[in-house]
Amino acid sequence: MPAEANTAAKAARPAVRAAQPATPPLTERQEARRRRILHASAQLASRGGFDAVQMREVAESSQVALGTLYRYFPSKIHLLVATMQDQLAHMHGTLRKKPPAGETAAERVAETLMRAFRALQREPHLADAMVRALTFADRSVSPEVDQVSRQTTVIILDAMGLDDPTPAQLSAVRVIEHTWHSALITWLSGRASIAQVKIDIETVCRLIDLTDPSGQG
Repeated sequence: MPAEANTAAKAARPAVRAAQPATPPLTERQEARRRRILHASAQLASRGGFDAVQMREVAESSQVALGTLYRYFPSKIHLLVATMQDQLAHMHGTLRKKPPAGETAAERVAETLMRAFRALQREPHLADAMVRALTFADRSVSPEVDQVSRQTTVIILDAMGLDDPTPAQLSAVRVIEHTWHSALITWLSGRASIAQVKIDIETVCRLIDLTDPSGQG
């Protein structure tokens, strides 16, 4: 089990960094088209939330045929979940340019997640659309949802400074991811303040200290 968990963690990093599926690879032209689609999706969601993202409007805004759009993204849910992965990838790049300054791994992860949260807070309609899509996603959207999860995992592991996490540390990361996602939902629904979100994130990040094999956090 430990070997399997470590292998999965190592595999997650290159898998997440690729914004598109490994097979078949996208050509440069296809990748440019995909980026236009994701940009149009984010722009429409930013202006009007989940309901504002209509596939025909996305096609028109990104200058692709509607049939082409559906070949890239079979549904609005697929599109918005992919949009969230793309937004997280952008955040990850920003975080790498300015890494968290906390002394302990728990502090760095909490700071990282709150910075990501505040980025979403600046675009509440977009955040709501993406989180709703994740909530509505069924098994057909599993590859896109897995990309979001892997992207979040890599962001957390980078903040922790880990390349080879233990099974216990990976378990802690999963719990942190679940809490962060839940915090987004409760904040978007008006059931939690930013202050409460911060407390919850800092609390769950203490699991990192508990699962640190060196006992140093």
